Amino acid sequence: MASKLSPLLFRSAVRTASRAPRPQIRTFTAASPRRSDTLAVHRNTSDNNPEIPFKFNAQNEKLMAEILKRYPPQYKKAAVMPLLDLGQRQHGFTSISVMNEVARLLEMPPARVYEVASFYTMYNRTPVGKFHVQACTTTPCQLGGCGSDSIVKAIKEELGIKQGETTKDGLFTFIEVECLGACVNAPMIQINDDYYEDLTPETTKKLLAGLRESATTGNKANVPKPGPMTGRQTCENSAGQTNLTSEPWGIETTRADL
Repeated sequence: MASKLSPLLFRSAVRTASRAPRPQIRTFTAASPRRSDTLAVHRNTSDNNPEIPFKFNAQNEKLMAEILKRYPPQYKKAAVMPLLDLGQRQHGFTSISVMNEVARLLEMPPARVYEVASFYTMYNRTPVGKFHVQACTTTPCQLGGCGSDSIVKAIKEELGIKQGETTKDGLFTFIEVECLGACVNAPMIQINDDYYEDLTPETTKKLLAGLRESATTGNKANVPKPGPMTGRQTCENSAGQTNLTSEPWGIETTRADL
């Protein structure tokens, strides 16, 4: 009888063990890392606290009115992102006062605005330098040209700071970012609203030196125009045009020998 019960008891024990609660292990975040010392929460500082007043200037009030025209009155909360961007451009960064003012204008809970500003990395919730240097280090930029690692190294050498830091003169803030959508011109960086592409360590240092000179002396002659640093037009083949070199065939095209 014992020999007949042993398999049954064994199967019951296995089922019981398999149903035992297992420890739930979760990482702190599942998002892509952004190397910066910016906290995910707000902490009052001398230059970023609710006591600092913020109002849109007259020029931006006109722009704000044009933006709100795009949305039905009952859905004006949908304008939260462009208004935050407008506030950031006026104030220099998306401070807690900017968020509160946007919440007041759109008649929405401030917490909803905080959620948007803390989710999208394009909103700088702490002060940044005059030139916000964002280096793409995603796979295409890692593999393209000289590779983004050498570009990051050149930036750190030229500016004397690491990712997430600002230079002592307040001119440059440097961070790493994910793909900026200019993979064919890798490696590249974004500075404020401009893309600089097809970079090498030498052209990167020359670009940063030119920007520093333009900010300190007003001489912009050594600041290259945005786009590829190799001289090619946008993302055309570096060897020149290789297709569409003749009249394309169509219903009105005939052979010359007929």
